[in-house]
Amino acid sequence: MTRIRVEEGDLTRLDVDAIVNAANTQLLLGSGVAGAIREAGGAEIQRECDEHGPVPLGGAALTTAGDLPARHVIHAAGMEPGGAPSEQSLRDCTRATLDLARQHGLRSIAFPAIGTGVGGFPMQRCAEIMIEEAECHADAETPLEEIRFVLRGEPAYRVFEQVMDASRIRAQMEKLGR
Repeated sequence: MTRIRVEEGDLTRLDVDAIVNAANTQLLLGSGVAGAIREAGGAEIQRECDEHGPVPLGGAALTTAGDLPARHVIHAAGMEPGGAPSEQSLRDCTRATLDLARQHGLRSIAFPAIGTGVGGFPMQRCAEIMIEEAECHADAETPLEEIRFVLRGEPAYRVFEQVMDASRIRAQMEKLGR
């Protein structure tokens, strides 16, 4: 059974199978989450991104993690360079990331709030979409034992926590037939 959890912290310090980069379609590690991954993980990650080449909007690509404690980085392309994600591109890149994790037999993954920094996507809607996709993935056949949402700062953490709580209450009410 896959466990989904929310925590406050620094994605670049996690010892998991993969951390997720809030990427653009060109896989350029600019600012925000991508910049933090580049700074902590080293130039090797950008070199692998350059070798991989662009990915379609809503797609994902896997690289090694350079100097990070994680073993891989999955680059979730939620937006074009300089653009903003849409609800559909966020949903698609979250799903593509989870599918890529499944294909590679990963057991643990950690997501940021994709698109809410540089992309300006609303935190509440991001949490709703990403948690919904994680729950759908967890209900299917998957090697993932843990899906974590690791948020920078208490306000982002609280939004994701509230969305998770609401989802759990909804699931309990459905079990009770109400």
